[in-house]
Amino acid sequence: MVTRPALADERPPAQGFHDAEQAIDAPSRRRNRRPIGDRVAIALFLLPALILFTLLVLAPIVVAAYTSFFKWNGFVDVPLTFVGLDNFERLLADEVFRGDLKRGLIIIGLSLTTQLPMALGLAMLLNQPLRGRTVYRLLFFAPYVLSEVTTAVLFMIVFSPERGLVNYVLNGIGLAGLGTTWLADTSIVLYSLFFVISWKYFGFHMILYLAGRQNIPKELTEAATVDGANAWQVFRSVTLPLLGPTIRISVFLSTIGAIQLFDMVWVLTGGGPVHQSEVMAVTMFQVGFRRFEVGYASAISMAMFIISLVFALFYQRFVMRRDIEGAVTVMGGRR
Repeated sequence: MVTRPALADERPPAQGFHDAEQAIDAPSRRRNRRPIGDRVAIALFLLPALILFTLLVLAPIVVAAYTSFFKWNGFVDVPLTFVGLDNFERLLADEVFRGDLKRGLIIIGLSLTTQLPMALGLAMLLNQPLRGRTVYRLLFFAPYVLSEVTTAVLFMIVFSPERGLVNYVLNGIGLAGLGTTWLADTSIVLYSLFFVISWKYFGFHMILYLAGRQNIPKELTEAATVDGANAWQVFRSVTLPLLGPTIRISVFLSTIGAIQLFDMVWVLTGGGPVHQSEVMAVTMFQVGFRRFEVGYASAISMAMFIISLVFALFYQRFVMRRDIEGAVTVMGGRR
């Protein structure tokens, strides 16, 4: 039997495939190498945004973290007194701050169990072919366009105990006994505040859900209907799972917004009566700008920052991980 002599440039099949893959990837790697001029242009375009981000975001965080270890009233001519972790120890022992955490959790819980489900239900309703649904969408979304201060002033009039719209309507339908001082009653002021928050942000979440619903292909729901599923089964097994990313974004925004809530509470109730509607940002403002305890107020701001950061990291890591990974696009189709 005659054997053919091996050629010098002949390689095993595996090595040949590897070289072919490298040859295919070589042009893409060359294309990804940007010229120095392009990199300089990109850096110059990014530089203004980086400067603003540093001055308006990073610098205040660093200053707040630094002053939280000092006792200081905020005046330039008064020296800072280093107190270490005393401000944070005081924070953990402060009944008002612990109450702020409790009230914040109540607002978050009410939002997740009441506001967001109602917004989802209304979004599903307005997705149907109703007459005038565009007008309804506009009316429900309109409160979100108003500023928080305007909304608070409006509801100060609505909840007025003497000439307010709520008590006037109750009197008109024979339920005058239910009328009360909505913003001065310690037992209901927080729920009155939550009603205003829901009225303000209800339309925003509704639009989010409506946009997510309209991105679901009609073929999927039609196929489920053809297979014999009723409306509830289609919603539960098709629509709701496909709305998962939108719902998770809505929950994230609602929670972060509740942690950072300030201006509406400050204008509407000022945190009263007796701290029953006070939240962390209002306590920070009261301490820092009314009592001039800037060091302690900085500790409160750092607590808010840490709570928001930890929640955001854990939520993205364990809840939104699949959504984020699915949205990542990598050059060349590789990770």
